[in-house]
Amino acid sequence: MTDRTQGAGGGSTGAVGAKGPDELRQQIERTRSQLGDTVEELAAKADVKGRAKARAADLKDKAGALTVQLRSTAAQAGHRVQEKTALAGHRVQEKTALAGHRVQEKTAEAGHRVQEKTAEAGHRAQLTAQRAGHTTGDSVRRPVSGAVEVCRRHPRQLMIVGAVGAAALVAGLLARRRGSGCH
Repeated sequence: MTDRTQGAGGGSTGAVGAKGPDELRQQIERTRSQLGDTVEELAAKADVKGRAKARAADLKDKAGALTVQLRSTAAQAGHRVQEKTALAGHRVQEKTALAGHRVQEKTAEAGHRVQEKTAEAGHRAQLTAQRAGHTTGDSVRRPVSGAVEVCRRHPRQLMIVGAVGAAALVAGLLARRRGSGCH
């Protein structure tokens, strides 16, 4: 019996002969193992469906990882938007409060000016009534009618007093509402 095996280049090479039956059995076992490995490799290369499934599983895993990454990125972007929106809301709230305080101050100033003008008009009416020589009982009735007469002659000032009073009332209600909403 001649032991010949095919070499890598396709030519035949002489195999080292076995020195005994045990060694021959070992060589046969090694050859069977190598042949089995070669057959498995060829079968794997020939199994297009199996390779396609493996590739699909790899792509599915990559897509899942990408989905998780995209969700995480979207969640982070959502949190950033939420933080920026809250910050902008606080800025608007601060500016609104500041504007409210300015309106309240201006309204108070206008109210004081109107109050002074009204007091002056009342005093003038009272002086006019006293100069006319009215009695003390009439001096109470006359300044009131004098103030009414001043308001008739100056309706614009009366409207300003009414507007200032309404603005002061609204500002006070807003300040009260803001004060109760903070607690």
